[in-house]
Amino acid sequence: MSVQASGDAPRAGDRRAGSPPVALAMSYVLPLRWHTDAGLAELTDHLRWLAGRVEVLVVDGSPADLFARHTDAWRGLVRHLPPDPAERGANGKVLGVLTGVRAAGHEHVVIADDDVRYDEDALRAVHRLLDRVDLVRPQNYFDPLPWHAWWDTGRTLLNRALGNDYPGTLAVRRSTFLGMGGYDPDVLFENLELIRTVHAYGGVEASPAWLYVRRLPPQAAHFRGQRVRQAYDDLAQPARLVTALAVLPALAAVVAARRAGPLLGMAASVVAVAEVGRRRAGGGTVFPPSTSLAAPLWLVERGVCSWLAVGRRLLFGGVRYGGTRIRRAARPAARRPR
Repeated sequence: MSVQASGDAPRAGDRRAGSPPVALAMSYVLPLRWHTDAGLAELTDHLRWLAGRVEVLVVDGSPADLFARHTDAWRGLVRHLPPDPAERGANGKVLGVLTGVRAAGHEHVVIADDDVRYDEDALRAVHRLLDRVDLVRPQNYFDPLPWHAWWDTGRTLLNRALGNDYPGTLAVRRSTFLGMGGYDPDVLFENLELIRTVHAYGGVEASPAWLYVRRLPPQAAHFRGQRVRQAYDDLAQPARLVTALAVLPALAAVVAARRAGPLLGMAASVVAVAEVGRRRAGGGTVFPPSTSLAAPLWLVERGVCSWLAVGRRLLFGGVRYGGTRIRRAARPAARRPR
């Protein structure tokens, strides 16, 4: 079950400086698997800020040398632990979440990727919402906004206009998570899997479109390498997949007709839909006006990558992820993992 959370929308931005920390009875689980420590100093600063406000658990599946370096950097700052070896599954992030939530000391638990940057208002808003719901789905936005983050924001705006986006962070009640037995560690689209598992358990979700949480953009090379893998996620959402697969045939038909009018009309319609998402719930404070223009470009990209994703499913049985190949994007909406 989903609910649209009401309440005053906090103004987005970084509120870290100039205000004393407020300790919250909440745990923050960060599943991590790094192969380079290029971002260690910045992440350590972020963890130090978090540690003054919430319990922080970093579940670190990095190679042994990096794990040891992280232990030195974070000693006395966070709970730094490896994934539970008793957990088995293809998706390492899910194994980290399963370990972290079970080890958490509080009922309210934030789960966040290593590029997510909460501020204090967002942490407090999530904490309040978890008093009455089982799952909170915030809204990410990129800052800074290089070209590839601008491009991917087109996806975010379309999702906001037509429903809800899929962020790099969710928050859950620990009792709900444990009661439903966690979620399937053998799927690719782990956030959708967690959301569906909470729903199947009878839990209530809040998707506050106004709850903005900053996210750092990936490197451009990483962004390019994720295009087909992210399109593969749509195999768990047939309506979205069919729509994406229809993009290229529709575009080819318009181009074959050699008529610019329909092509411009299609692009303008997509931009208009994205603009609805941009303006929703005060989104103009974090999404610049130009980001709506990215939506048609992203949609064409998704059309191409969706065909490639289907090809990988049919020819190779899935997509590569973390040194293995995963076949299932997510389980059907009404099923629980165990």
